[in-house]
Amino acid sequence: MGLLDVEGHAGEVIRPLPLAPDVEVVAIAHPDAQVAAQQKKNPRLAAARHYTDFRRMLEEEKLDVVAVCNDNGARAHAVLACLDHKAHVIAEKPIALTRADLDKIRRKLEQTGLHLSTLLPMRFEPVYLAMKQIAASGEIGEIINISAQKSYKAGNRPPWMRKRVTYGGTIPWIGIHMIDLMRFTSRRDMTEAFSLQAQIGAPAGIGEMENTTGSIFRLDNGGVATLHMDYSRPETVATHGDDRLRLAGTSGVLEYMEATGVTLMSGTRKPEVIRNLPQAGSVFLDFLEHVFNGKPAALPFPDIYRASLITIAAEEAAQSRGVVKV
Repeated sequence: MGLLDVEGHAGEVIRPLPLAPDVEVVAIAHPDAQVAAQQKKNPRLAAARHYTDFRRMLEEEKLDVVAVCNDNGARAHAVLACLDHKAHVIAEKPIALTRADLDKIRRKLEQTGLHLSTLLPMRFEPVYLAMKQIAASGEIGEIINISAQKSYKAGNRPPWMRKRVTYGGTIPWIGIHMIDLMRFTSRRDMTEAFSLQAQIGAPAGIGEMENTTGSIFRLDNGGVATLHMDYSRPETVATHGDDRLRLAGTSGVLEYMEATGVTLMSGTRKPEVIRNLPQAGSVFLDFLEHVFNGKPAALPFPDIYRASLITIAAEEAAQSRGVVKV
């Protein structure tokens, strides 16, 4: 495996390496030698050769897999370059910022038979796995309303996140997590999107990043989903983020927030906090099991493609101030 940059959530690939002894990281591509040297302090990366240009790494190494964790603006080009070199790809999200680039990646995968996954680890977390199971059981009926929240500390962001050309927007960067989770847990799709976004009173450490967004989606059954996000979480609180998800159905409500856990309210029983949660998974290990052991993917490419397309539509809607069809 090669690491093409180490921005964003590269730890989702690096941390599970002790559980994947057959994976050998042979190369790291990063323009800064000091960053590569810091990464090589990890015993699993110590023998990796350093390249300042990822294109040279792709030319000189015989790679089975590349983890693409560069900036959002350059990601689609890097993913396509890896696929051109016959390597499977696990990439930071979003894999593309435009419909054209997303479709280039889809066509390339169809042409080559290669596999791609992306770093959407939240669907492997026990709370969301539990919500998916409960919703699938039919206990809350047909889901007609979904509401979701992501609230983060602003912090001091890396340079690539402070420029919109390399960041791509708050909706593509963190909104795709919840868009994927809304689809994953509810088994509902989105057909239209409308969004608003702004930067208001933001600290200097986030540059051009929007610090408030709101999106509304039409569900495939005519229902409604909403997603609001902000970078307003105070630095004084213990945790970096406050993620919330609520599924309202014709027979009850299922919701998650960190303060209360997964709560089920239905007509068949008293309100209950769900304590027996599924085991956590790993997006990286799931990808390896799928590619090399033939196991069904818990994050299949059609889900990645659809979540990416909906996210792009939501960002297009924010730019155009109009309703955008997915």
